[in-house]
Amino acid sequence: MERPFFLEEIDQRGVVHIALTRPDKHNAFNAELISELTSSLRGYDDDDRVRLLLLTAQGKSFSAGGDLNWMQAMAAKSEDENLEDARALAGLMEALDSFSKPTMALVQGPAIGGGLGLVACCDIVVASESAVFALSEVRLGLIPAVIQPYVLQALGERAVRRYTFTAERFSAQEAHRLGLVHELTAWHDLRTRGEELIEEVLKGGPTAQVEAKAHLRALRATAPGGAVNEDAAQRIARLRASPEGQEGIAAFLDKRKAGWRQDD
Repeated sequence: MERPFFLEEIDQRGVVHIALTRPDKHNAFNAELISELTSSLRGYDDDDRVRLLLLTAQGKSFSAGGDLNWMQAMAAKSEDENLEDARALAGLMEALDSFSKPTMALVQGPAIGGGLGLVACCDIVVASESAVFALSEVRLGLIPAVIQPYVLQALGERAVRRYTFTAERFSAQEAHRLGLVHELTAWHDLRTRGEELIEEVLKGGPTAQVEAKAHLRALRATAPGGAVNEDAAQRIARLRASPEGQEGIAAFLDKRKAGWRQDD
């Protein structure tokens, strides 16, 4: 089935294929994509045919995170409107993270901000050797509040502290070292290796895998969701509507330095 910003289908094995299809926008999020993708994930989660969810993306980028034109439009809205929008993004991340069957991401290119959040929410991640990752939000006068719980679990606090504050890009090799990515492969071998791992997953008992995933989630000290997600949504809503958030997004779109920067 083709939706406005992604393709979805389920094959005879019960593997759901979801591919982001905004390559001209680096597969960036907007309100419609968030809503439709969340709805799709929840629908497949309730589908007894499903054994595994495979998330991919078309083009050179996996996902650049939030579409800056959409974010700029949201910055002009009220804090309450931004809160509703942030809750929607939190709902997308939770829907992927809590998906009851195994999930896999094949990352062929940059995964930035919310794109990194999607990767962190998946159970199995294979990336091309040329992929890069970043938590870029502070350079826009924002914070990665909604994705932070998932990124923290995937990367560990020490790495997240560094990359939150520097917003620097880190390589696929570093992502592999930190545990965000399980395997690296050449770009042209990504689909082949993904298919090999899918076959390994499908050898397991479906009920056992669902129970194992539920157990892993229960073992977390603080599972994302509920109060954690609400706190994150409120923080990002405040910042999006703030003068600093508006300046950061405007500066990026205008291809200039934000007002707080003092470097030459």
